[in-house]
Amino acid sequence: MPGPATRRATLIALAYLWLLALVPLLADADDEVRWHAKHGLVLAAAEFVLLCAYLVLAALAGIAALAFGFILMLLIPLGWIGVLALHAAAIVKALNGRRLRVPVLSELANRW
Repeated sequence: MPGPATRRATLIALAYLWLLALVPLLADADDEVRWHAKHGLVLAAAEFVLLCAYLVLAALAGIAALAFGFILMLLIPLGWIGVLALHAAAIVKALNGRRLRVPVLSELANRW
């Protein structure tokens, strides 16, 4: 059976894996783990809203100029690489006992 440090590290890593952040939020009473879970959920929600907005923008651009809309759609994988890098940085910082502060989203997670 894994020790408390291993369990805590696993829950912190889950906190930044989109909807899996619900697991540490509901399973652990540790304030630090709960903060990371809230931060991960707010981050996931913001990413979803930005993705939807970007898709609408790309669709409208595609209606106006097909080539421009196509180019915008090709940029989506680059955005996902950035999202994955942000999540990896958040996990690494959290496992080292620090917090990744995202200017607007961290304050939103603190209020929740």
